[in-house]
Amino acid sequence: MKTETIDTGYVADDLPDSWRASLADRLSEREIVISWLMIDLDAHLRYASGLLVVTDRQLLAKGAGDAEWQAWSFRPGLALRHHDHAGVGTLELRDSHARLAVWRYTLGHHAAALHWIACFERQRDLKLGLAPPPAREPEPHPEGAAQVQSPPSTWALLRLWRFAKPYRLLLLTGFLLTLASTAAALVAPYLTMPLMDKVLIPFQNGVPIDWRLVQIYLGALLGSSLLAWLLGWGRTYILAWVSERIGADLRTSTYEHLQKLSLQYYGGKRTGDLIARIGSESDRICVFLSLHLLDFATDVLMIVMTAAILISINPWLAVVTLIPLPFIAWLIHLVRDRLRRGFEKVDRIWSEITNVLADTIPGIRVVKAFAQERREVARFREANNRNLAVNDRVNRIWSLFSPTVTLLTEIGLLIVWAFGIWLVSYNEITVGVLTAFLTYISRFYLRLDSMSRIVSFTQKAAAGAKRIFDILDHVSSVPEPARPVHIEHVQGRIELRNVGFRYGNRAVMRGIDLDIAPGEMIGLVGHSGSGKSTLVNLICRFYDVSQGAIRLDGVDIRSLSISEYRRNIGLVLQEPFLFFGTIAENIAYGKPQATRQEIIAAARAANAHEFILRLPHGYDSLVGERGQALSGGERQRISIARALLIDPPILILDEATSSVDTATEKEIQKALDNLVRGRTTISIAHRLSTLRQADRLVVLDRGEIVEVGKHDELMARNGPYFRLHQAQVAQAEAGPGNEGWGDDDTERGIA
Repeated sequence: MKTETIDTGYVADDLPDSWRASLADRLSEREIVISWLMIDLDAHLRYASGLLVVTDRQLLAKGAGDAEWQAWSFRPGLALRHHDHAGVGTLELRDSHARLAVWRYTLGHHAAALHWIACFERQRDLKLGLAPPPAREPEPHPEGAAQVQSPPSTWALLRLWRFAKPYRLLLLTGFLLTLASTAAALVAPYLTMPLMDKVLIPFQNGVPIDWRLVQIYLGALLGSSLLAWLLGWGRTYILAWVSERIGADLRTSTYEHLQKLSLQYYGGKRTGDLIARIGSESDRICVFLSLHLLDFATDVLMIVMTAAILISINPWLAVVTLIPLPFIAWLIHLVRDRLRRGFEKVDRIWSEITNVLADTIPGIRVVKAFAQERREVARFREANNRNLAVNDRVNRIWSLFSPTVTLLTEIGLLIVWAFGIWLVSYNEITVGVLTAFLTYISRFYLRLDSMSRIVSFTQKAAAGAKRIFDILDHVSSVPEPARPVHIEHVQGRIELRNVGFRYGNRAVMRGIDLDIAPGEMIGLVGHSGSGKSTLVNLICRFYDVSQGAIRLDGVDIRSLSISEYRRNIGLVLQEPFLFFGTIAENIAYGKPQATRQEIIAAARAANAHEFILRLPHGYDSLVGERGQALSGGERQRISIARALLIDPPILILDEATSSVDTATEKEIQKALDNLVRGRTTISIAHRLSTLRQADRLVVLDRGEIVEVGKHDELMARNGPYFRLHQAQVAQAEAGPGNEGWGDDDTERGIA
């Protein structure tokens, strides 16, 4: 989350629109929102929305059904207590004497509630002088947690030094060239003084022109201009070269860090927003570093050196020249924060536009199938109009700021003219000195005006840097081990010992004990929500267990390198994902160095070779975006070939045949028979009939193992598996298309 100012205080700009105006009216001047929490139950445990807010001064609350905001300032004894029971979380606000308020929420909000409580306690202790202030650079925060709010700051740009540090020698060279080119550019006005006083004015008084002096002065003017051009070209090229590499390193590091984050992080993010951050934000920072920051450095050096020359020529005239500076500095300070917050909101709204594009372009078939083109156009137009409105507000500020600075510089120039003429009239200075002064002054004010414009670009870059560092500050909930263990040859034995998994305070799985021998095929069976996909995600280490351990060949998988561990797992999903490219490239995705012979062999084993050859370009045929040029069965066989090619010792099949017709299922099943041979296999199947070949069936219910055995054994027990089988048979007899009992569990967004 980020913050923006709405008239009175800082409000989190990802707060739902329905709360923004109400909260903004309640905030005091310059009050900052630290963190906020949505609650979804009222006092009678009915679904209703409420909002709890921690600011830098107080705790604000508007519970479900409350007409007015409640507020409690930070004071000794003020504390929050929390507990949960029967799927409901409860927050109690207490002081030393009594309970002040109670709020309730479903446990889906529990992780955010714990983080919000931590923010409350930290801000309370800080306000009471019991804790040190936070560091300027924020600590990394865990994935999925609400972020602590801080007012936007230009300091975010200083954090780019970690990317600039490898190029510090080139940066130093560029700075020295900037210094030299600026000094060379200041030579020309200085030479106008002797040119006026020793050549032109004496000529008007009847003295012949000394052409030797003219040649010397004009030659010096030409030489200084050429030197300034050469030095300027050198510094511009070097600094642009460095800034491009800083931008490239920033993009690469951000994308690399995204790849290290777990699935939990992506569950709460929009694709378009992440694309906008890595793309447009990093490009904006690169432009700022290569162009605007260079111009700003030149302007600063020009102003400082010009001021020094002016003071050396005539101190009093120099003082008059500098009169507009305090007013311009005050004006810059006045509009800086407003511009920065405005540009942050522009970035957020722009990411909304990108989100609409990221949603509708890949899903264009669904849009057209349900005839929702007008609706999506209206959604895009609404986001675009919000973008227009925000830009209009920023432009209103900027359109007033820039001409005001120009007006102040023009007034300053008039003052210099008036004071200079007065000095000439009393023979305090010569006309040549005044001419040189005015030449320097015009450059001085030109640079001053240019410096004022840097405010806009700096705030845009600062807003972009903050959004990028929001990604880089996240710490993966599935960390790499400090000293990874390496297994030379994976046998494929998987052991689950008292495995439990919690999402926030909600136990999703508990007490899972299971030994899977190398080469054994295990079928996972259970109702929707029983924990099948969650168990598979834990084995793949998409999430880490909350208790217990999962071992591969006797080694805890948390001790293994994540990439090295996952290279031993072949995953075939219910909905196969293909990348834009050729069929050969998709099959070889897990093994890019594979030869064409290896790719064809994998396709043959997956029963895909024949249909591939029927395509216009065979293995070089493009599959389209997400494989849309192929049918569902063809995509699935490509994904099976992809898993076969890496020859993994462990195979996981997650509903690999549930979304295809019977004829296609038979083709896929033949491919799967080749795939599972000799591998440790864990299979989730929609149709129980596809698990007949499993060595053992594991029946899950509410996150626990309730039965383990072969099909015939489990049927003879008349237990949970028998009831599942009978229910599926009854559904099949009821009519075609009713063979299953529903989609597999998603664990409310966990699996």
